[in-house]
Amino acid sequence: MARPTPIPERNWVNVQWLARLRWASVAGQAATVLIAQFLLGGQLPIAPLLGVVGIGLISNIVIELYFFGGVRRPVANTKPVHEWQLAMIMMIDIAILTALLYLTGGPNNPFSFLYLVQIALAAVLVRALWTWILVALSFVCFGILLTAHETLRIPEDSHAYGAWVALGVASAFVVHFLLRITGALAERERELNEARGLAARQERLASLATMAAGAAHELSTPLGTVALAAKELERALVKQLGEAGGELAADARLIREQVGRCRVILDQMAQGAGTVGESVIASTVAELIAETMVGIRDAPRVLTEIPDEVADAQLRLPPRAVSQALRSLVTNAQDASPSTAVVLSARLLDSHLAISIRDRGAGIPTEIMERMGEPFFTTKAPGRGMGLGLFLARAVIEGVGGTLEIGSAQGGGTEVRVALPTDVGARSNVAGGSPVRSSEPTAPQVVSKPA
Repeated sequence: MARPTPIPERNWVNVQWLARLRWASVAGQAATVLIAQFLLGGQLPIAPLLGVVGIGLISNIVIELYFFGGVRRPVANTKPVHEWQLAMIMMIDIAILTALLYLTGGPNNPFSFLYLVQIALAAVLVRALWTWILVALSFVCFGILLTAHETLRIPEDSHAYGAWVALGVASAFVVHFLLRITGALAERERELNEARGLAARQERLASLATMAAGAAHELSTPLGTVALAAKELERALVKQLGEAGGELAADARLIREQVGRCRVILDQMAQGAGTVGESVIASTVAELIAETMVGIRDAPRVLTEIPDEVADAQLRLPPRAVSQALRSLVTNAQDASPSTAVVLSARLLDSHLAISIRDRGAGIPTEIMERMGEPFFTTKAPGRGMGLGLFLARAVIEGVGGTLEIGSAQGGGTEVRVALPTDVGARSNVAGGSPVRSSEPTAPQVVSKPA
């Protein structure tokens, strides 16, 4: 089976986590030496021991400067972190542990089983080959200590206390470490489930796009026939009835206009749903909102609250798909509150455009809220909707990297909150290149071992 490709972000998180762990280790080593010497009455080679601890301190300063430049902050372009570098850091830690044990009784030191902690750490952070190398190194170093080490000069009763403290330190580390790993795995599982849900929605969207394109092709001919018949009817009415047929001729003209509108919609459907086939182009927030309002019935009943600095903000996204998604959300809000105005507001948050659509309807019951967004699920009367508007809107918005949330509006009704990236092109570049790395790792990232 092929070896999995290393994930740079994982190594980056792990080296930050490992550096923080080493700071705690240096502090713990120094404290242990001083406590054993001055509180437990030991006779330890204090200068060599503190010298070894100093080596660990200096090595971690070098790691901080090399990888982080001495300052922890989110950096887009940073030094790449390789797995062999993580392994080398852990080799240094094993060497430091061996030197400390050599000066303090070797295998008779109660802290000697900290080798197991190093091995457990390696099993999580690096792949099988490096893990076995570190296991072999630990085995060899412990074997050396069996044959060569300084005598541990410490009272016998203090030795028992030392074993007790060593057990507590190792237990605390293992429990803390495993809890962090468990949390990381749970978070990864949650993200995986979200990705699966998004993939399923995109797959259904692609199926709907195919169906829409076929429907547009099949309906083009009968719609053309209806338009032609309406035009001939209008001419006949004007010719035979004159002014008396004006009202009927107007109805025929309205039929042609509505057929023309259907043709435009079908042409758009034939080009694909969502972002399929549509380029990312530059526009402003005001242009996006204006495009959204095209074709909305009772447009004056939609109140827009957009500050001037937001209206002039530049966007780079597929405008037709996004405006259609927003138009569908506004139409749903109008259906929910036919007697009151719908409020559409927008504001900028970092690299996202936050859009809110609020109505003053009856709200959405909990049991219905759980099914909102499912394809072909609708609460409207028969003939008023197919239950695809919200599903398609969510698919389009998530397809460009945005989010859609539905909740209760302040004062009653429903509020739909949409967050759109201001630059979809930049988002795509990040997704395909080196992502921005965070300087705040929450947990070490587990390496998938090859089968």
